[in-house]
Amino acid sequence: KDIVDLLMNNPKFEIVEECFKGCKKLVQLSIPPFITKIGENAFKDCKFLREITIPFSVTSIECNAFENCSLLKQITIPPSVTSIQNYTFSGCTLLSQINILSSVTSIGKKAFYECRSLEKINIPPSVTNIDEGAFEKCASLRYIIIPSSVTLIARSAFAECEMLENVYIPHSVTAINECAFSKCSSLEKIDIPNSVYSIGRSAFSLCTSLKEVTF
Repeated sequence: KDIVDLLMNNPKFEIVEECFKGCKKLVQLSIPPFITKIGENAFKDCKFLREITIPFSVTSIECNAFENCSLLKQITIPPSVTSIQNYTFSGCTLLSQINILSSVTSIGKKAFYECRSLEKINIPPSVTNIDEGAFEKCASLRYIIIPSSVTLIARSAFAECEMLENVYIPHSVTAINECAFSKCSSLEKIDIPNSVYSIGRSAFSLCTSLKEVTF
């Protein structure tokens, strides 16, 4: 728990699950270019981790890998990674910048849950799945463009994004699930394309600024 800086130079190829979980004094992390996998909960609860470099050799970042790294401010997902898994960055409350490249096809359940400093995010057209609560409680997120590769807006995907003002829903979307945009209190207008055949319970509940809905 007293690790401050970590420079890996021993070719183990994988950071196993819970390897550095709870190392609360770890500040800086440089992962070398022979690591291919970051395991579940590998850096969970590293409360003072501010800087991390993920090399192109990494092909898999497992669930909860950086959960509750509350001082982490920015991160780039390398093009070798195809999926952002469940809870990967959940609780990273200072994360303000994330670069997702076009290799990513799926954003998992609550992957960015409660990333309260995240103001914008570029979701590439390669993404086909945005799972339940993926951006829930991203309180600083102001706008979102959902790519035309997505067909379903999952439950609570953007719920409680209190600053969300604009959202683009493409004609590829056929269903908006329950609570998808619930409590988006700054949202004033929403255009729902005619491709949507199902809108779930409370999908736009407590959107207190909502003035116009166009079908």
